[in-house]
Amino acid sequence: MESVDLRGYAHLSPFEIKEELIRLARASGRGSAGGPGGGPARAFLNAGRGNPNWVATRAREVFFLLGQFGIAECRRGMAHPAGLAGMPREAGIAGRLADWLADRLAREPDDEAARAAGELVGHAVARFGFPADGFVHELADAIIGDNYPVPGRMLRHAEQVVRAYLGAVLGAVPGTVPGGGPDAGTEMGPLDLFAVEGGTAAIAYVLRSLKANRLLRPGDRIALATPIFSPYLEIPGLEDYALDPVYLEASEADGFQLSDAALDRLHDPSIRALFLVNPGNPTSVALSPAVRRRLAELVRTGRPDLMLLTDDVYATFVGGFRSLLAELPHNTIGVYSWSKYFGCTGWRLGAVALHRDNVFDRAIAALPEHERAELDRRYASLAPAPRALRFIDRMVADSRDVALNHTAGLSPPQQAMMTLFSLVDLMDAGATYRQACADLLARRSAALHEGLGLARPADPLSTNYYGLIDLSSWLRRQVGETVARWVEAHVHPLDMVFRLARDHGIVLLNGGGFHAPDWSVRISFANLDDDVYDDIGAAVRAIVQGYVDACHAALLADGAAPAG
Repeated sequence: MESVDLRGYAHLSPFEIKEELIRLARASGRGSAGGPGGGPARAFLNAGRGNPNWVATRAREVFFLLGQFGIAECRRGMAHPAGLAGMPREAGIAGRLADWLADRLAREPDDEAARAAGELVGHAVARFGFPADGFVHELADAIIGDNYPVPGRMLRHAEQVVRAYLGAVLGAVPGTVPGGGPDAGTEMGPLDLFAVEGGTAAIAYVLRSLKANRLLRPGDRIALATPIFSPYLEIPGLEDYALDPVYLEASEADGFQLSDAALDRLHDPSIRALFLVNPGNPTSVALSPAVRRRLAELVRTGRPDLMLLTDDVYATFVGGFRSLLAELPHNTIGVYSWSKYFGCTGWRLGAVALHRDNVFDRAIAALPEHERAELDRRYASLAPAPRALRFIDRMVADSRDVALNHTAGLSPPQQAMMTLFSLVDLMDAGATYRQACADLLARRSAALHEGLGLARPADPLSTNYYGLIDLSSWLRRQVGETVARWVEAHVHPLDMVFRLARDHGIVLLNGGGFHAPDWSVRISFANLDDDVYDDIGAAVRAIVQGYVDACHAALLADGAAPAG
C-alpha cells in the first residue's frame, strides 16, 4: 500500500485534497483485479463532490423545442442558403408560437414538450400579466443568443419569474416551517435580482463589491457560521480581502444549530458581517425557527447595522424552508443557485437577491465625504449622478471591472433556462418533483446508515444532501472514551479519507476542511446510485473497526485491559 505523508495535506482545501484521493482511488480500482481469474476490478466511488446525478427534464425539453422555434423565427426575416438568418421579430410572435405548437401536436399528439411549452407560456402570461409577444420574444431571442443581456442585471420578464420562484423557495409563509408553530417574520418584499454564473460567481461578485464600496476593509472582522463550505473559510485570508474571521461554531450535540452563546457574539460592533450557508454544507441542516427568530431579534434590537450574506443553494431540499432573506430582508444579501436542485451545474445558473431598502445602500450613503468622492470617480462613467447608483447596480458594474459594464450580465440563453426551470417548479402544484428529489436523497442516506450499522436520525430540518460522520463522536458513543482518545492520539485525522481511497476506491472529503470536527468526513448523497451507499457505510465501518482493533492490541501490549 502506497505511503503518504498526511501532514503535507493538513492545510489544503478539502477540494484540493480530493484530487489526490481521486488518484489513489482510481489506482486502487485498477489494482484490485489481482491478475487473471482475480475477479472484477473494485468500483471507483466518488462521493466527495455534490454534483447531482439526476437532471430535471421538463424545462430542458421546452428549452430545446423553443430553440427550434427560434430558428424558424430567424428565418422569417432572412433565409440565405449559406446558413445566414435574421433575428426573431416581436410583433405577432406569440400567435406564431401557438400555431407552431398546434401544428406539432396535430402531427404528434403525444409531444409532451410541445404541450408543456404552451402551458408554460400561458401560465406566465396569465400569472404575471406579461404581454404575450414580449414574453415569447424574450424567450426566443434569449435562447438564440443573438443579443447582449439587456438590462445587464437581468432580463425583464426573467426577473419577475425568478423573483416569484425565489419567493416560493426562500420565503415560506408563516406556520409552514417544520418543528415550529406560527412563525412570525417579515415578508421579503421588493427584491432586485442580479443573474450570475452560478453560486460561485455570486459569492465572488458580492465580496468584490463589498470591498470596492468600503463596506468591508482589510482587518475588518466577519462572523462565519461553521461548519461551512470551505471557500468561505479561505477567502478572508486572501490578500485581496485580509479579513479577520470570527467562528460561530455549531456542534453536532446541538443539532448543528447556533447556540445563544454563539449568536451573542454578534453584539460585538466590531463584527461587520455574518456569512452563513443555510441549509448547511457540510451539515445539511437548516437553521431552526427558534434560531432564526433569535437572530432576527438580535439584529433588529441590537445590531441593525449588521450585514448578512446567506447562501441558500440547498433550500429546496427542506420542506417549508424560510431564508434569512425573508426573516431579515433589509440586512441580507441572498445567494441562490439552480445547480443542485435541477441537476444543472454545467449551466452555471445563479442569482444575487437584495431588498430595495437595505443596509448596504445606507452604509454607502453614510461614508465620509472623501470616500464617497472616491466612489463617485470609480463609477463616474456609469451615470451623471453616480451617488444614486444602488449597491446591486454597482455589483453588476464591478463584475466587469466597471469599464466593461456595457457587456455585463449572464448570457441570455442561461437566463432563458433559468426562467424555464423556475416556471416548471412554480407550476408543480403538488411538488411532485421536489418530493421525488427528497425521497431519492432519503433512500441513499438510509442505505449509508444501514451499512454503518446505525439508525438513521429523523430530522425535518435536514436536506439529506450530505452526511457528516464524526468518527470521534461515533467511537465515544459506540466503543467508549478510551478508544476514542487512543485514536485521536495515534491516527492522523486525514487517515480515514486516505484509507477509503487506497483500500476501497472510495472518495469522501475531510470534515476538518469545512471547520467541522477534525475527525469527520463529508459524504454526498447526490452523485452516486442508491445501491452503493451501503457499501460506503460498510467500508467506513471496516476502517473504524481497524482502529478499534489497533487500540485493543496496543492496550494489551501495554498490559492494559481492552475497552469496549
